[in-house]
Amino acid sequence: MVKASICTANVISDQLARLADPKIAQHSQRFFKTGKGEYGEGDQFLGIRVPPLRALAKEHQDIALLEVAKLLNSPFHESRLCAALLLVYKFSVADSVGREAIYDFYLANTGAINNWDLVDCSAHHIVGGHLFDKERDLLCTMASSSVLWERRIAMMATFYFIRHNQFSDALSLAEQLLEDKEDLIHKVVGWMLREIGKRDEGTEKRFLKTHYDKMPRTMLRYAIEKFPAAERKRYLAGTA
Repeated sequence: MVKASICTANVISDQLARLADPKIAQHSQRFFKTGKGEYGEGDQFLGIRVPPLRALAKEHQDIALLEVAKLLNSPFHESRLCAALLLVYKFSVADSVGREAIYDFYLANTGAINNWDLVDCSAHHIVGGHLFDKERDLLCTMASSSVLWERRIAMMATFYFIRHNQFSDALSLAEQLLEDKEDLIHKVVGWMLREIGKRDEGTEKRFLKTHYDKMPRTMLRYAIEKFPAAERKRYLAGTA
């Protein structure tokens, strides 16, 4: 029996082109803020929803990292998103040596992980997953980066730890990012605080007690989203 050839970036690019929908692409360009001065300025879209991209990535997870790099270099958002999903699937089935290689590859290519959905589908699986049983000083360094997406990767990576009831790294980065100017950082910090609260309300509230009056409004709203309405009002009014 002849073994099927391993997939290439060109094969996946052809499949993506067949899935493209101009109407979805037009909507995505607005949704992902691609206008001048916006966070996604200049990004291009084929117009493909996430489920088909996940299915394609799962099908071709044996693809070589060299081919993934070609997809990451694409000007099209969905090609880069497919590449990020490929890395997640590859990481999930790799041994320790393979995982380290994927982690190193990911960090070497953060310039292409350049929108919130690419970060959010991959950072906790790969960066968080790799660092779970290792030193995590890199996250503090990334959280100090001038690059918005590297700061979001750092915060998003802590979701893996949170899911394993380890909160200290997330709380430390949340404190470090309190004065960040970017709304997309405010959102992810608030989201991670909310995730901590789902597992340990007391830990989240102790953090809020110290910091809520200094937190950006969006960050606070995300953090307290699941609180009772009356309690949310007290936090937002500064009387909690």
